[in-house]
Amino acid sequence: QTNIESDHDRPDGLWISGFALRSPCGLTSAEAAEIEHCYTTPWDAIPETQLARREHILDTAKKCFALHGFHATTMQIICREAGISAGALYVYFDSKEALIAGICERDRAEFSDRFAGIAGAPDFLAALNQLAAHYFVDEARHKLAMTVEIGAESMRNDAVREMFKACDETVGSNLNALLERLAKEGRISPTLPTSDAAKLMQVIGDGLLWRRAIDPDFDGATMLPSVMTLIALLINPNDTPDATQAAANREVTSQ
Repeated sequence: QTNIESDHDRPDGLWISGFALRSPCGLTSAEAAEIEHCYTTPWDAIPETQLARREHILDTAKKCFALHGFHATTMQIICREAGISAGALYVYFDSKEALIAGICERDRAEFSDRFAGIAGAPDFLAALNQLAAHYFVDEARHKLAMTVEIGAESMRNDAVREMFKACDETVGSNLNALLERLAKEGRISPTLPTSDAAKLMQVIGDGLLWRRAIDPDFDGATMLPSVMTLIALLINPNDTPDATQAAANREVTSQ
């Protein structure tokens, strides 16, 4: 029976990427072969069943970290909740930090994909409202709690701090680039420099995420319209239906 209780829990004797695999790690021959395959095959060439198992492990780890916290969650707990052996877990992740890295990278990619369509939307503010509703109304609370947990751990863990910082910078840079583009296209007229407006929007988003994660009575659906009104005042969109109609009215009046 493998004991994996330490902060950097990995089975004794397990070495990855070309190093030796010794029997104390508790791996079956099939699991050892899967490790060799995963670490020598590009991600886009790995079979869907293995990618699905990796996603299942990340989903389980996310729930465990949110429920128990980073330090109280052991690799054994994750194995039990995921219904897999220790050897199977170490095929994909060799530490809790590696699991955090996998979760952060997946969340960052998901956010970037969702965010990408906003700039091309006919109504920028409506598209932004839809994105905000996903994270602050529809998203499961444990996923937001996981983000709070990672933020707390980043205060005392250098490796986690770098991961958290990378995710935070992705959100900030995407917001800033979007506002700069929309301002150049004349679709918004921000009341602040776009970099300041982007940072303020990120702070508002952080507050909503924190409140929804820690307060079970928080009603994001009720709060969101007021938040969007505040953001509209901040960035002054010119492509909303109301703004378009107002511009048409001004043109008629000038004639």
